[in-house]
Amino acid sequence: MSELFPGYRATWESDHHRELRRHAAEFLRKEATPNQDRWARNHQVDREFWTKLGDAGLLGLDLPEEYGGTGGDFGYSAIVAEELALAHDSASGWSVHSPIVAHYLNTYGNDEQKRRWLPKVISGELVLAIAMTEPGTGSDLQAVRTTAVRDGDDYVINGSKTFISNGSHCDLLVIVAKTDPSAGAAGVSLIVAETNDALQGFERGRVLEKVGQHGQDTRELFFTDMRVPTANLLGAQEGLGFYQLMEQLARERLVIASICAGMAEAAVLEAIKYTKQREAFGRELIKFQHTRFELAELKAEVLSIKTTVDYCVQQLIDGTIDPALASMAKLVAADKGVAVVDRCVQFFGGYGYMMEYPIARAYAAARVNKIYGGTSEIMKEIISRAL
Repeated sequence: MSELFPGYRATWESDHHRELRRHAAEFLRKEATPNQDRWARNHQVDREFWTKLGDAGLLGLDLPEEYGGTGGDFGYSAIVAEELALAHDSASGWSVHSPIVAHYLNTYGNDEQKRRWLPKVISGELVLAIAMTEPGTGSDLQAVRTTAVRDGDDYVINGSKTFISNGSHCDLLVIVAKTDPSAGAAGVSLIVAETNDALQGFERGRVLEKVGQHGQDTRELFFTDMRVPTANLLGAQEGLGFYQLMEQLARERLVIASICAGMAEAAVLEAIKYTKQREAFGRELIKFQHTRFELAELKAEVLSIKTTVDYCVQQLIDGTIDPALASMAKLVAADKGVAVVDRCVQFFGGYGYMMEYPIARAYAAARVNKIYGGTSEIMKEIISRAL
């Protein structure tokens, strides 16, 4: 139940969804919220946090029950994404692992691959990451330079990736690579590397110093004559990777949009709480008309974000989502969400710029929402094609 909008209920939200929301909120406020400072210092979450997520049933929400999942719809993932933000978490790589990369394995993996990987993905024994971005490529996935050349029963992979979330902890890595560099988009494939100590030619580079999300283990990765079995190809044949990525972008963008909705709501809740406690000129800040009007406008902005995102979540559940609609959700949620967080900082004065305050961490963490998963400019380009 939304603290800012107690009576709010999305059209897709059943009693089972609401039960999950209560469970996720309780778990994350206990296991994630108190650890943010320590995880930021360590540049990663505790490895056992992943198994705790698995034990809590938060890693297989829309994966089949036969592998240990819940078998729910996308709404389950949208709820946990939102609750992570409401718990002031900016360190967990849950959003990459559970609703995004796990879904690649479930959708494109064969029966043997799913039996081998998904139960351990759902338990948290295996942590997932996806290696898309390369230095210089950004959103242009057709331009990746990492190559995978067949040699007997192996692919020999060479290249480098950057901005890889879960880069420190990942045990399974979905690599976007060119299996036919001359074929453009039709030469891109997805190959899964099991990144254990026995994998030669695999190197985890430096942990990247980001503006925000300091507890997230975002790294560079390097592949030098790294051999991966050809049996680890995702899909029935080579050359399907670009199209697989495009098919999953709506899901990724709605995960990010749900996080943005949670961040915006969390920021306004923090601002309301602070302005009721902080005094200036002999009275609480909330008693100044300007403060009340600003907060009223911000609350309305949050509602507009939530309703936009929830409408698009319903379309995804119904199977009617299209690229333009998913892009609208991310564009609105990211751009408005960043603006809401920024305006909330102002109520805190100098304290809003101190990282010990959740609002400051949210300010630093929110800005990337307009960049990853497709920049706001790319979202506008996709939307404009449907005009």
